Amino acid sequence: MLVHLHIIGVALILLAGMHVGFPRYFKWKEDLAPLSLINREMMQTHTFFIALMVGMMGLLCLTSGRLLMETELGQRISLGLAVFWAIRLFFQHFIYSSALWRGKTFETTVHVIFTVFWGYLTTVFFLVWWQ
Repeated sequence: MLVHLHIIGVALILLAGMHVGFPRYFKWKEDLAPLSLINREMMQTHTFFIALMVGMMGLLCLTSGRLLMETELGQRISLGLAVFWAIRLFFQHFIYSSALWRGKTFETTVHVIFTVFWGYLTTVFFLVWWQ
């Protein structure tokens, strides 16, 4: 299980780093311009903190995987992470509109990859808690 936590750690750190490119890729300068200043800055600030937390989850898995598996606190944290990623998986299918990806090759590929990834995270963290 430790190897899975290390894989997750690297993957989450990479995912956190990908957030740096979100503003350009999603054309936030143009798309967010009509929003009020508070809404525009909230979007940018929340994205930063999501990236920070995802990166910190990754760092936790890389540096403290054994503690997540072998301590009561670690197992409780793992349960919390399992619930977090299960909810993210739910959002992937029931909150985001399928119109965002259906019929679009790249977007469908990304949708499938993240569906598998969120499922993997949920499963590994649940199993760490369960053991």
